[in-house]
Amino acid sequence: MYADELRQAGFDVVEAHNGFQAVEKASETLPDVIVTDLGLPGIDGFELCRRLHLDPELSRIPFVAITGRYFSPADIARARREGCHSVLLKPFVPDELIAELKRVLDLRVERPSSTASASE
Repeated sequence: MYADELRQAGFDVVEAHNGFQAVEKASETLPDVIVTDLGLPGIDGFELCRRLHLDPELSRIPFVAITGRYFSPADIARARREGCHSVLLKPFVPDELIAELKRVLDLRVERPSSTASASE
């Protein structure tokens, strides 16, 4: 659902269906931003973020995490430690995600294109 909304908003979207696939696709495409669910199968969004930030070529990519579960202050702190720039709690309307992606992309000094990688 979010991928379709992002495409309609003008983003190029590369989808992954689990954390392992997200690592592979991020390495191949070098997206401008990554949207990840924290409850991914395989490796979760926390681990995905940690792994990608260990790679110097991928460490510059901002992360926007989404989750549908209760999110405690400790979870938010963990997400930030692992490199998430922001966390959105489901349910939210697609416009909120689009606005957050634009905000995160605007924080970057260099913005060559608007490519989003979505993994849910």
